Amino acid sequence: MGGRGVVDPWERQDRESSQAFEAFVVYRDLGPASSVTAVARELDKSRTLVGRWSRRFAWVVRATGYDREQDRLFLAEQAQARREIARRHAKLAQAVQGKAVARLQTLDPRELSPSELLRYVQVAVGEAPVAGAVEGRDQGADVSVLSDEERRARMDQLRRELERRLSEGAQ
Repeated sequence: MGGRGVVDPWERQDRESSQAFEAFVVYRDLGPASSVTAVARELDKSRTLVGRWSRRFAWVVRATGYDREQDRLFLAEQAQARREIARRHAKLAQAVQGKAVARLQTLDPRELSPSELLRYVQVAVGEAPVAGAVEGRDQGADVSVLSDEERRARMDQLRRELERRLSEGAQ
């Protein structure tokens, strides 16, 4: 054991017997319920002996260090998992966006209603649909309240926006 360099507190320490280390592992793994008495009972050792090992090899400090390291590792794993989920979501969004753009390129915008055109543009650029969209009908783009002239103007505006975004995507 001597000369092996710095060891983490939860590893077997210099001059710590294998029996004392085994007792520490039991103490460490008991978590909040850990006590010298519980370890002595678990290993069928005297409480006096286990107490001596605990004091000599600083079990409380070592177990606390182990708990902190486990928390740090767990948080790092969670952060990595969140990054992986975000990457998967981004790839999925790109795939959906690519499909929407491909479909838009095959459509004649003059054949679409203003609400359909608006939905296609929103999907193509990755925006959320207009609030109020219910069962395929976009309430936010309801043109029934517009005059014929206002509807034509809105349709032209949407068509120009679609064509602009499609040409930007093709570049």
